[in-house]
Amino acid sequence: MSATRCPWAGTDPLYVQYHDEEWGVPVWEDRRLFEFLVLEGAQAGLSWITILRRREAYRRAFAGFDPERVVRFGARERQRLLGDAGIVRNRLKIDSAIGNARAFLAVQEEHGSFAAYQWRFVDGRPIQNRWRSLAEVPARTPLAEAFSRDLRARGFRFVGPTIVYAHMQAVGMVNDHLVGCARHRPVARLRGRRPK
Repeated sequence: MSATRCPWAGTDPLYVQYHDEEWGVPVWEDRRLFEFLVLEGAQAGLSWITILRRREAYRRAFAGFDPERVVRFGARERQRLLGDAGIVRNRLKIDSAIGNARAFLAVQEEHGSFAAYQWRFVDGRPIQNRWRSLAEVPARTPLAEAFSRDLRARGFRFVGPTIVYAHMQAVGMVNDHLVGCARHRPVARLRGRRPK
């Protein structure tokens, strides 16, 4: 693609690939949504590139982000995770990922899928923003605050409004590619699909 990208993508090949292929693309698969929830929670207080570099280690450590397997992690698995140098070894973040698997499964049970629950916050269609500079892009929005409140009420942790807005950006609930970015228009055309 053209070198015209959102400035945050920089020049790191991993970051550029993430920007060009994933960021802002609507995600409707529950396992990928769980992956992004775990990764966004792990990122709290760190840079996103730090987490991207550890993504494969996270996939191995968290059973391919299968919430049905993660929810069964007990004391032995927690100790294994705390000793895994490939991930962020923060007890609170590890415990929250396991607890979030329980809350995630409860949402699936209630709504049929996590995607059905999550996408209802934007009526099943990505919000198309038209920011011209990074300075215009918010760190959180009233919608992210409402989504965050609902997640916390359901027992999720590490889901504050800033983390939730980053999640919304990542999984395409909002298109926050700048209008001058070569990805803005292609991502705007990706309407996704409503879950059945």
